[in-house]
Amino acid sequence: MKYFFFHLMSWPHLPPNFEQTHDSAWIWAPNSLYDPVKGHDLYREYINTLAYADELGFDGVCVNEHHQNAYGLMPSPNVIAGALTQRTKNCKIAVIGNALPLYNPPLRVAEEFAMLDVMSGGRLITGMVIGGGPEYFSYQIEPTTARERFREALDLIVKAWTTPGPFEWHSKHYYFRYVNPWPTPMQKPHPPIWIPGVGSLETIEFVAQRRYAYMGVPYFHIDIFRRVFGQFREACQKAGYEAHPEQMGWGVPIYVAETDKQAREEFEPAFWYFIKNLMKGIGTTPPGYTSAKSAAAILKNQQYFLYQQKTWADIENGVFAIVGSPETVRQKLQRYQKELGVGVVLTGCQTGTLSHELARKSMELLAREVLPKIKC
Repeated sequence: MKYFFFHLMSWPHLPPNFEQTHDSAWIWAPNSLYDPVKGHDLYREYINTLAYADELGFDGVCVNEHHQNAYGLMPSPNVIAGALTQRTKNCKIAVIGNALPLYNPPLRVAEEFAMLDVMSGGRLITGMVIGGGPEYFSYQIEPTTARERFREALDLIVKAWTTPGPFEWHSKHYYFRYVNPWPTPMQKPHPPIWIPGVGSLETIEFVAQRRYAYMGVPYFHIDIFRRVFGQFREACQKAGYEAHPEQMGWGVPIYVAETDKQAREEFEPAFWYFIKNLMKGIGTTPPGYTSAKSAAAILKNQQYFLYQQKTWADIENGVFAIVGSPETVRQKLQRYQKELGVGVVLTGCQTGTLSHELARKSMELLAREVLPKIKC
């Protein structure tokens, strides 16, 4: 069982009336709300927190990519990962991921990931993503060909890592006379590939066929995860093999304090800030970004999405977060890990406006009083 510490690097300083005065924290939230001086302090503290996860013995740390928003301040997660190669010694560094259709040329992803793998001594996990709907507004990318370009770019990157160059590449969307990246990855044949998903059967089947790892994006009701991981195991069986638990990752915020009451009191205000402010607009998608079938499924399942939850009872009943004393958290983690059959948990211990001090206290309790009893 592997536990990864996931950090979004969110902006915690939105004005108190943001929910009432702004339509979204994405794309068109005015960047006049950003303060570079406070941002300097945040990046330092956020990187320190990720490095501390390595000291505490987490199996890995995770960063991800988002553009023009207050939700996640990592338009280039590879920059943060580069810093982490020098600040960590043992943990894996998972970049989940690079939004391949946004990169032109996608060979840059092959090169930068290879650099990170070498710099980290072979500790990189590469996340390949299509990118969320808001990113296509931010970068003015044609959404209807996103999935075609994603698969072509992924095939190109894997071949660049595994086939001696130079060689020529010619596909529908990409042409390169010379493919010959320097450096090449330390891990052979290439670093592990994780692909996040929100329940699309097409994505599940694609990941299973390629024998990559499927990472369930957080913010969904536990029933969605039960269905998705069941579908993934079935897809692996159709592809001729049994899914390994570490091919499946469950993303869920976790917060631990001395008692259940204290945990809720410390975490709940920060979590509602995250839901009501930072998630506002996260589902914005351009026409053609999803198929009609997927769009209908999204509409049908809206009540299972975190942004639609109204009370703390909704949060607890849907397991949108695991919050409590060390014993409460241990019991819930053991129960749901067994139910879902996953071998990887991606936990965000720092959410919304939660202070660095409380985040690190929670990390310490999780690492020292919860995980040893689960992993033994």
